Amino acid sequence: MEPIEAGLRPDVALANRILERLGLSHAFGHASARIPGTNTFLIPTRRSPGLAEASELLVIDTEGRIVSGDGEPNSEFWIHARLYAARPDVGGIVHAHSPACVCLTQIGEPHRVVHNQGGIFAGGVPEYSRIGLIRSRELGDLLAQVVGRGHSAMMRGHGITTAFADVRAATVAACYLEESAALQLRMLAAAGGDAARLRAFTREEAEALRDQITGSVAQRAWEYFAAVATENPLGSGRK
Repeated sequence: MEPIEAGLRPDVALANRILERLGLSHAFGHASARIPGTNTFLIPTRRSPGLAEASELLVIDTEGRIVSGDGEPNSEFWIHARLYAARPDVGGIVHAHSPACVCLTQIGEPHRVVHNQGGIFAGGVPEYSRIGLIRSRELGDLLAQVVGRGHSAMMRGHGITTAFADVRAATVAACYLEESAALQLRMLAAAGGDAARLRAFTREEAEALRDQITGSVAQRAWEYFAAVATENPLGSGRK
């Protein structure tokens, strides 16, 4: 095993546990990381992200072939394979079943930037509107087209996908997106369902907050989410 791959494995396992500990996914969902300079990526076997272990990750390529590792891949590994194929700049991907984001898609509300951390989605969060799981190369390509040159998509009745330069950024972004959607739902409820009453940030205001996913800001968020995941083992009775 190359040193770069070995160094990535703990982050990928931790990213997956974060998704479960923070409530973005339970039995389903997955985070992955591209092995730099290759068309391969690390992803857990087919089990809850909360059970991911660094030593048990699979290496899969963008054509869907298992390169190394034991076990069965998640059935939606095509999300990762085809996004990495389409986006050489992407080094980390998260797919989660974030509850608030699912709610937004099912009431027909687009994501709006309503708090500072939401500023990283200033360019908008497109919707993948097709119902069902991404279990084929063709559907993976369709989702990659929806994400386009951006960094995220909400999937109707399904969840979210985030794609960033590394797995830490993709994970922090996924947490921010769910937080943002939850706040939007609370604001809609407080406004009697009238979306026109929401004081969403303008594109210019949101653009000024894109640094929420870079540098020390993102590192601070990762550090916190990692601590939550480490201190609250699966089944420990999280509050």
